[in-house]
Amino acid sequence: MTEAEDRKPQSDEARMAFTPPAGIEVGDSESETTSEFALPTGLDVPQSTSSEPEGSAFTTPGGYSVEDASPAFTPATGIPRISLTKDLPWQDRMRTMLRMPVAERPAPERMPKVEEEGPAVPRVLDLTLRIGELLLAGGEGAEDVEAAMFAVCRSYGLDRCEPNVTFTLLSISYQPSLVDDPVSASRTVRRRGTDYTRLAAVYRLVDDLSDPESHISLEEAYGRLAEMRRNRHPYPTWVLTSASGLLAGAASVLVGGDLIVFVAAMLGAMLGDRLAWLCAGRGLPEFYQFTVAAMPPAAIGVALTLTHVDVKASAVITGGLFALLPGRALVAGVQDGLTGFYITASARLLEVMYFFVGIVVGVLVILYFGVNLGAKLDPDAALNISPRPYWQIAASMLLSLTFAVLLQQERSTVLAVTLNGGVAWVVYGAMHYTGEFSPVAATAVAAGLVGLFGQLMARYRFASALPYTTAAIGPLLPGSATYFGLLSIAQNNVDKGLVSLATAASLAMAIAIGVNLGSEISRLFLRIGSPEKRRAAKRTRGF
Repeated sequence: MTEAEDRKPQSDEARMAFTPPAGIEVGDSESETTSEFALPTGLDVPQSTSSEPEGSAFTTPGGYSVEDASPAFTPATGIPRISLTKDLPWQDRMRTMLRMPVAERPAPERMPKVEEEGPAVPRVLDLTLRIGELLLAGGEGAEDVEAAMFAVCRSYGLDRCEPNVTFTLLSISYQPSLVDDPVSASRTVRRRGTDYTRLAAVYRLVDDLSDPESHISLEEAYGRLAEMRRNRHPYPTWVLTSASGLLAGAASVLVGGDLIVFVAAMLGAMLGDRLAWLCAGRGLPEFYQFTVAAMPPAAIGVALTLTHVDVKASAVITGGLFALLPGRALVAGVQDGLTGFYITASARLLEVMYFFVGIVVGVLVILYFGVNLGAKLDPDAALNISPRPYWQIAASMLLSLTFAVLLQQERSTVLAVTLNGGVAWVVYGAMHYTGEFSPVAATAVAAGLVGLFGQLMARYRFASALPYTTAAIGPLLPGSATYFGLLSIAQNNVDKGLVSLATAASLAMAIAIGVNLGSEISRLFLRIGSPEKRRAAKRTRGF
């Protein structure tokens, strides 16, 4: 072999960078292969004599000393301990922990109701989701639903749980420890109904579960939940239809109607309610139900005008609108937006918009044909409403009473919400008619008092605030502004109609924001425990 052939590599392996040079002996065993992180031969490193198993990333380092630790990340006095006062309502305690970072939440005290082997996690999560489903379907706000779900989990010792509520989906995740796999469950809310009696029963169940002195097992909780679902509504159908008519009649008196107007508005609302029930039985969506229900009051008002009956036809149509305006969904949507649940708030407000458009379509169809037939409907009649304090106060209380019946409230709460509605109208009338404040400002203040009194009553009874606030805002709903805006559009005064509809939207937002602000004021000034607890209400603002 020549010298050139001897320098020529025989294979690709001869050109590899990892081929050891000639003259270096390499063992055949793979165990002798080392990396750059291996300790050199001959270097003695003291080995730990501890028999503890290998730790994880969360294990305290072996050379760590508390005395020598730098105070750069942990204050010298330590992280302040968050203590929750036990005599507070569970809503406040759970809301505080939900707004608190997960690492700072205090661990729950072990309840006697928890068995020694630990709670059945899947069943606890299922019970939590079923309770949250009833609350969300009943119109409760997203934050209050999460607070209730959090309370149920913690009552059975599941402290590392995270509930999540959207408009139609409930989900919850529980992680036993940092190294265990989480357990998740979800539930979809497909049907919604208004039954505040059932809502109050669910709140009582959550309150009993949160009580450390109660001993409610999972089987007992499931039994009470099944009993709530089986219970029938407290008011029969004919009572609801009559309440809808009385509500429309009372609303017509608020805007200047007399006895004939009262009866006409009552008949129109009852007929619309029956037609809506018929559409619901046929499976039509709620959009068409609202459209059909808005037609009879408008048709009766137009008919009275065409027959030249000396009555205030606009009051008849306005009274029918009061029975249809979705005030409950509006308040819940704005409340979700103010508390940071923007997806749920957007969905609720979109639902309100669809309902409102359905009402607009139903009324506009009747007004369009009425105007073409020669009905003399005057949009300027809105400026000629004469204040009648005693009649209007009585009508506002009747409106709140019938609204409470339509919401299927407990009979024990009807009197309180009736008085609350009367107080709301007194405040509104004193500011708007006597003090000459703008309708938006007067509505916001009156709604704020409704929210404040409703929250106080809810705290006194450890119940939801919805039964004490939703019906009381009925007299403040923008029925007249909505009607006169639609009438102007039907008469081709689009600019004037849009201004009136914008006023109606401003009044609706004033109601919702006022109710929420009144509730927050009650929580702010009532006894809430240690000062450190208010730290949980702070939200991130981009930093």
